[in-house]
Amino acid sequence: MITLSNRQARQFVLLKQGLRGEHRYAGARGVLSFVRQAGCIQYDPVDICGKNAELTLQSRVTDFTKQTLYDLLYRDHSLVDYPDKNLSILPTEDWPYFACSRMTARENGLRFPELAALESQALQYIEENGAVSSAELPLPGSVRWHSVVHWSGNWEGETNAARAVLEQLYTTGDLVIYRRDGTRKVYDLSARHIPAEVLSAPDPLPDEHEHRKWRLLRRIGAAGLLWNRPSDAWLNIGGLSAQERATVFSELLADGKILELRVEDLKDALFFRSGDLPLIETVLRQGDALTPRCELLAPLDPMLWDRRLIRSLFGFTYTWELYTPPAKRKYGCYVLPVLYGDRFIGRAEAVADVRADTLTVKNLWYEDGVEHTGALCAALDDCLRRFAAFNGCAQIHFAQPDILR
Repeated sequence: MITLSNRQARQFVLLKQGLRGEHRYAGARGVLSFVRQAGCIQYDPVDICGKNAELTLQSRVTDFTKQTLYDLLYRDHSLVDYPDKNLSILPTEDWPYFACSRMTARENGLRFPELAALESQALQYIEENGAVSSAELPLPGSVRWHSVVHWSGNWEGETNAARAVLEQLYTTGDLVIYRRDGTRKVYDLSARHIPAEVLSAPDPLPDEHEHRKWRLLRRIGAAGLLWNRPSDAWLNIGGLSAQERATVFSELLADGKILELRVEDLKDALFFRSGDLPLIETVLRQGDALTPRCELLAPLDPMLWDRRLIRSLFGFTYTWELYTPPAKRKYGCYVLPVLYGDRFIGRAEAVADVRADTLTVKNLWYEDGVEHTGALCAALDDCLRRFAAFNGCAQIHFAQPDILR
């Protein structure tokens, strides 16, 4: 049994996430390395100061630009958009593992017979004319349809026929997102962009139970530490009941793929991937000596997938208030957690205006007890300047005086 202090557990999570010590990831290779070890990162189209996936990567990968991710997705096709933990970005080589999702999508489509004829029309049009968006596909009218890639989750209702057919063919794997023009998705045939050996590979885990084990193990690796409790970290793992989850945890422990960890003053056991044991050893040897970093995290960052666990370990309560009515918001529309060292020191609201070449920091809310040392202020200033550069802004405007103090 491994037992850590609360601070050591925090240091382990941060080291696992590439958020403590020297940067482990750099450039396009660093992006691929991080996404592969996380399994997936969540996609969200809202862009106030960078989209969620971009924000996730900028906090970990040096020399990262938004174009880096775009190229990996839509030029090199080393990464692919596909539903995993909701809308996600995942390594293209993982495509065969989602055969069950594509089969489910096909079965779902059978509930709407009018889609079948439209699907063949759409595929023929793309075969002859190339990639299209829903605005360009000549399929008039609307259909009733069930979407699994809607921004707010599963959704059913009347929708534009072209949009419905393209998204249906996307979830069945016949199409991939070829590029994004702003928030508009442009689709093309999967066979044109996914390597033939990947596209035709058999499902490595056709057994549903084994597939769920694989998915759960990936989520533990993405978060660093997780417990056997209900959690947003398990979203979209079909059939993962509480009983099934307990069985999976037990089998992963017996297989030696995960290890149990106890944290002082925390009632529930936590679990981590056995391959991360060297990181535990690093923390035990030199946790306090690891270089502290100041970073802004994404609202849907893998580290934050289980908000209750973050509250238990870090004493930090975070709610993404983008879809909260303005009158009910405690902080702001698009607020990012601010990490410094091995704790969250607050949250920041920033808006990037590329035309004005300016990142406006609208507010910084500090956590109780944060001491405004010279080192903290310097680290935060450096973090915000890096963040402005990431957003293509040369200037920073602080909406309130002395906001860093």
